Amino acid sequence: MIARAAGDLGAVPERSAEPGDLPGLAAAAREEGGRLVSLWVEDHDAARPRLCVALACAASGLTLLTVPLASPADGYPSLAGIFPAAGRLERAARDLTGIGAEGGDSRPWLLHPPAPYPFVTVGGEGVHEIPVGPVHAGVIEPGRFLLSVVGEKILRLEERLGYTHRGIPGLLRGRDLAAGAPLAARLAGDTTVGYAWAYAQAAETILGLSPPPRAHSLRAVALELERVANHLGDLGALGTDAGFAFGGSQFAILKEELLRLNRTLFGRRYLIDLLPPGGVAFDLAPTGALRLERHLGKLARTAAELRALYDDHPGLRDRFRSTGIVPTDLARRLGLTGLAARASGIARDLRAERPCPPYAPFRLAPAVRHEGDVLARAGVRFAELEVSLELVRALLADLPPGPTALPLPRTPLKERGFGWIEGWRGPLFVSLLADRGGTIRDAHLHDPSWENWPALEHAVVGEIVADFPLVNKSFNLAYSAVDL
Repeated sequence: MIARAAGDLGAVPERSAEPGDLPGLAAAAREEGGRLVSLWVEDHDAARPRLCVALACAASGLTLLTVPLASPADGYPSLAGIFPAAGRLERAARDLTGIGAEGGDSRPWLLHPPAPYPFVTVGGEGVHEIPVGPVHAGVIEPGRFLLSVVGEKILRLEERLGYTHRGIPGLLRGRDLAAGAPLAARLAGDTTVGYAWAYAQAAETILGLSPPPRAHSLRAVALELERVANHLGDLGALGTDAGFAFGGSQFAILKEELLRLNRTLFGRRYLIDLLPPGGVAFDLAPTGALRLERHLGKLARTAAELRALYDDHPGLRDRFRSTGIVPTDLARRLGLTGLAARASGIARDLRAERPCPPYAPFRLAPAVRHEGDVLARAGVRFAELEVSLELVRALLADLPPGPTALPLPRTPLKERGFGWIEGWRGPLFVSLLADRGGTIRDAHLHDPSWENWPALEHAVVGEIVADFPLVNKSFNLAYSAVDL
């Protein structure tokens, strides 16, 4: 069976395999430079569940392995020894479906039984534990951290998530493709555009629909504005966490001004529900496009001035440099992805690797640093901020004429569709399975934070406790987005 995704994903092979063959196939993909995109269990047919493993290789692109399971009681070999990020995905799949991986971590992930969670303990003279969360100050999402320390030195970090489970895959089942879009857009509030586009891409594949050119360009405008807003917020927060309150306040002003302009032009501060399947639910008049272009030009100049301040500030450089390092070889082993991977020397960005319309003509080059520390992750944000501002201005200068959306066909052409979009944190993946009437039978949504949370645990080892918030913010991973 072949599923063709919208945009530039091309033909996505779906290959069936026996459970015993799975480790060999995964190892072969790893040897070829492949990486794990996601892993989940489809159990819409309760009597015949199947494991799904999405893999990506630089040469062949996206591939889906499906492993039929004879019964719900059957397991499958764990892939955590080959792709470390598979470990928590396997645990989540077991909690959601009851189907577990053999030889993997048997602790629950999403389920929170009354018994205390069995954190890995660290012994030795002078070792003590610092629990953090799950309730935090401010409006941060819930997550529990356990720091094992000697004095101020961190020996180990382990996080425990799963406090915001919403049952989104189950809520999507039984809905038509259009009705499922609002749920996908709410998986992560700071990534609403990215998830909406990835979902729409998957739905449009099933429907055999390609949005009009103007919709493609407007989608990219919205996605890059989302990237800009998040990078502004993170750069300000990094300054604040390092004691540079002026930087924090200035970036907060820039983000707030952008969100207010979003409200004026699009009716929303955060651009939720604007990218349904078939196109976009907004348009930009010439006056609005000109106003946005002028604002972004001013923003670019101010951001460049703030970057110079950050680069020249000795206190910031002292806190950022050589703090929270993830070396390139470790990043590759862990499957680090997105901006955190680019800060560790891994030049992967779907906008450059697998550009969907309208990205291909721009020939974007990934922003890459090799130090793998807080300074590098801040540097990648600054570079991507500059590129996104330039890209939006170029898109606005040459918006194609024509409609912004097309009506959805009544009859789907395919049963499965994929979406794969480079969100601001990294690649967002969506798989949809529909019946002949266009009703969703199974759905899976994957956030890059799945791969990157384990890297944070490594990054803080050897640092002092006071630097944990700074390292954590330099990744700024999602809590709820990995808690479907």
